[in-house]
Amino acid sequence: MRRHIIRSTTSVFGLIGLVALSAPAFAQADSDDASVSSEIVVTAQRRQERSVDVPISVTALGQETLATANVQDLSDISRVTPSLRFDTTGAFSQPTIRGIGTSITTSGGGANVGIYVDGFYSPNPLAADMQLLNVQSVQVLKGPQGTLFGRNTTGGAILIQTADPSEDTGGQFKASYGRFNELRLQGYATTAIAEGVAVDIEGSYRRGDGFVTNIIGNNDKVGKFESWNVRAGLKLDFGPASLVVRYQHGDVNDPTSLMSNTYVDPVFGEMKPGFVPDITRGILYTTDPDQVALDRPTFFRSKNDMVQATFKADLGFADLTSYSQYRGENVDASQNLDNTAAPIFQLGLPVKNDTWSQELLLNSKPGSALQWTGGLFYFSNRDTYFTYVDTTVSSRDPIGATRSGGSSTTTKSYAAFIDATYELSPQLFVTAGVRYAHDAVTNAYFNAGAPRTYVPNISSDRVTPRVVVRYKPSEESSIYASFTRGYKAALLDVGGTCQNLTNIPTPTNPTGAGRTCNDVKPETINAYEVGFKYDDRKLSLDFSAFYYDYKNLQVSLFLASQANIINAAQSKIYGLDGSIRYELFDGFQISAGGSWTHARYKDFGIAPVYVPCTAANSATLRCTPGLFGVQLTPLDDVSMQRVPEFTGNIGARYKTEIGGGEFVLSGNLYYTSKVNFGPSGVQFPQKAYEVASARAQWTDPSDTFTVAVWGDNLTNNRYLTAVQYNTIGLGANWSSPTTYGVEVGLKF
Repeated sequence: MRRHIIRSTTSVFGLIGLVALSAPAFAQADSDDASVSSEIVVTAQRRQERSVDVPISVTALGQETLATANVQDLSDISRVTPSLRFDTTGAFSQPTIRGIGTSITTSGGGANVGIYVDGFYSPNPLAADMQLLNVQSVQVLKGPQGTLFGRNTTGGAILIQTADPSEDTGGQFKASYGRFNELRLQGYATTAIAEGVAVDIEGSYRRGDGFVTNIIGNNDKVGKFESWNVRAGLKLDFGPASLVVRYQHGDVNDPTSLMSNTYVDPVFGEMKPGFVPDITRGILYTTDPDQVALDRPTFFRSKNDMVQATFKADLGFADLTSYSQYRGENVDASQNLDNTAAPIFQLGLPVKNDTWSQELLLNSKPGSALQWTGGLFYFSNRDTYFTYVDTTVSSRDPIGATRSGGSSTTTKSYAAFIDATYELSPQLFVTAGVRYAHDAVTNAYFNAGAPRTYVPNISSDRVTPRVVVRYKPSEESSIYASFTRGYKAALLDVGGTCQNLTNIPTPTNPTGAGRTCNDVKPETINAYEVGFKYDDRKLSLDFSAFYYDYKNLQVSLFLASQANIINAAQSKIYGLDGSIRYELFDGFQISAGGSWTHARYKDFGIAPVYVPCTAANSATLRCTPGLFGVQLTPLDDVSMQRVPEFTGNIGARYKTEIGGGEFVLSGNLYYTSKVNFGPSGVQFPQKAYEVASARAQWTDPSDTFTVAVWGDNLTNNRYLTAVQYNTIGLGANWSSPTTYGVEVGLKF
């Protein structure tokens, strides 16, 4: 799970309750993207606009689309979003859009796709499940968003919108029970306590046994999980101004992402430690997708608290919005790195994260030929990693374990931006914007079995412009061409090169001297895109073609089992993606989407290729015979990590009346081509697969009671969701088998 030696895949950032929220009382009028009676309205340019008028490729997911695909977690939206994948390293959530993502986890690091909830940036990839009930919409913005959203949005951004507290009393409750003893409870209520004062509260609870069995002791509840979440809000409406204050607490105990077994490679076979004999299969190790071999407790626990305040005011000439946020997140985790029951190496990894952010956003009034958005942004994030060797103890609490080290950084960012669109004529529009950002990493230290060693601060400045020309043939259509730039912030490699005894030679450290921090420069991307949009409320089309020039990729490499983060690769990415929604007749809607992405590493001079360590290569690779080494190999024009060439989905939704109530039958089929999990782009493949889901729901005539049945992975495909690559033993995470269940709901 740690950047030092682990890679894996899960879904950390939950959105339980996205499924089947069809009540208009909890949705924006524009959030029902499949309805012919409403338009799709998005906030991709930091103001509300019709999606057809926004010169950005946006997948806008309303409640019906989410229900059709049986979406339950944020990662599930990839089923209905062309070119989006959700991968993780351990429990670190790492979305990828159009080939732009990361597999790096380190203090001060982050994803390449920004996640925003109600306008607030969520920077911590270890954030606990949010489990919100009253989600109105999810918008996926494709391509760099460096001007309007800033740092670490080279791939794009995901915007999640929930409802404000309302003075109109209402609420709902839902309960779901499914295979593997999984129970979900969700509730939401809102009311007024005085004129202009509204409150709401929501909560969720989830538990289950998981689908894996530990062959040590035949424990079929080794993947048992439990989590809960509560969120309360207060809204004060002053007429020309309003204030919304929210508090949220979450508690997660879920080892699902750490349930891995021995990976079987098509070239090298079973990639377990060599001194674990083959005859011990089923005794000390396993390759069965439904089994693990764990000799020590493996766990992921998280507690988080969040306070947010949103202030809005009508200034007459413009609208002001202020976003103020504090997030505190504490994680404790322990993972078996050898993926066998032999007592080789169990890594303990507590992480403490504190985030403060403040943004001021100013939007021009609608109606004039010039529409503009400006803002100021401040961000501070301190995360501290503690590493333990948990191999010889059953738990760190209360008896403790061997402390092996840790690291910490404080990341700060200051930014100002302006973006404006001018109407040259009723059919021609020009947009130009620019953002200036100053990023700094301060108070960074490591402690490798010794007192803290502080390292020098680093800082960088970045300017990220965008230019767009849009032509509007009719009210229902748009054609646009754009240039945008994005960046992923510089890093201080305190968890690796700063404390390693030896390092990989780089231009700033040509001898590979130990205890020398790599100068990990920002990644940069220049993006060019043309697109076409059409929406007459019955038929919706969105097509785009793109080309990316992607430089200074931050890559994690290994030398003598020690991680090095360096700028090691360039890449070229181009492709096509599109989506269509159409209402064939009243009550029957279909949707489809697809993406072709040609993503290739260029000039990857030291690509990490994993090989078994032998007596013959151990000196060269600085590895231990019987384990694994990393062979640094020059590669060019090879596929990028975690990027399938094609992804697509098709969904359908049928609505009719039965027994005086509304009956809805929906389904979705998702397909992805082959993907390679290895960091070099040429190893650890998962062949093409598809995932089918379906749901049938009936609501009584009073629109009060709902009952539904659902199923997921109906074809029972078992596919890799991650390969954990390290120099001890490589692990495989697997998809769950077919799941199904029943759900009941009450609305008032």
